[in-house]
Amino acid sequence: MDTVSLIDIAGYLPENRVGADYFARFADSDRLAANIMFRAPKFRHHIASDENAVDMAERAVAPLIERNGSELVSNVDVLITHTQLPDVPVLGTGGELARRLGITPDWVVDLHNGGCASFVYMIKLARQIMQTSDASTALIVSVQNSAGQIFTQSDVRVLAQSAVPGDGAGACLLMKSEAAPVLGLECRTYPEFAGDMTAAVDPPRKYWEAGTGQLHIGFTETKIAKVFARGNRLVPEVALAVCKQIGITPDEIDTLVTNQPNRLFLRNWRDALELPPERHPDTFDECGNLFGAAIPVTLDLENRAGRIPNGSLVMMSAFAHAGDFAGAGAVRWGAAPVGV
Repeated sequence: MDTVSLIDIAGYLPENRVGADYFARFADSDRLAANIMFRAPKFRHHIASDENAVDMAERAVAPLIERNGSELVSNVDVLITHTQLPDVPVLGTGGELARRLGITPDWVVDLHNGGCASFVYMIKLARQIMQTSDASTALIVSVQNSAGQIFTQSDVRVLAQSAVPGDGAGACLLMKSEAAPVLGLECRTYPEFAGDMTAAVDPPRKYWEAGTGQLHIGFTETKIAKVFARGNRLVPEVALAVCKQIGITPDEIDTLVTNQPNRLFLRNWRDALELPPERHPDTFDECGNLFGAAIPVTLDLENRAGRIPNGSLVMMSAFAHAGDFAGAGAVRWGAAPVGV
């Protein structure tokens, strides 16, 4: 099998930086307000009113083009995108992004599932395509765009759940190369848990139909308890599976990057893997819960700050939704630029 490397990574955060006070002034007597699931970050970024998922994707990709040249990106064979809130009907984010970039990949995939673990899932899919075809380069993009659109609605922003998410996008280039190899990947699906996190609207309607109710996440205390139990277990579990797969112990992980639903999960995960805080960076207090974009955005910020030396073993691990999907991947950091 050809070796596939993560050769560069970039992130994008919308300009609109929103403090916790924005939601505090709208806070209602939500019975879930005291739940640790919804302890708010200090800041988060919100998509602009005239911005859509493809705008965010294009802005995340721009540094990759600047650093690696337009020719490399224009010749990518595989384009895979994940958008938390699909907002380009029919054509989809991938098709419209390809049009804007002027590229003609053999593979254009809009990956709808995977949620907070979608970045790892896209790497796995891209590697599989490259190892079983003539494709040699892939561009993957994860967009979280629901915070400034779903969670700022007048009837939703009063809920405790609304203060946690933030918007952002991350992109990376993969290539058949030995430069920064993807060492191992593990993705697991648990469909029996899929019904424990759903969108809700009252009165009920299809999401595209006109109506008075505003879409939000249908949390209950019982569902939250299940999410905590599964999330605490799944992220270390898939990370340990990758460690076993590539023949290392957790203490050999130099940098662990996970999704970031809240501070408690972050603490529990690094404790489970017995890693010190400095080896588990996150952007939660600046960006909130970035869903599937958390891993690439955090990696980009850490890399540009010079905190991921070449040769480091980077572990990515995440779970999605109510625990219906989890994924982890290990990369030997090497080719992405530092301090750019």
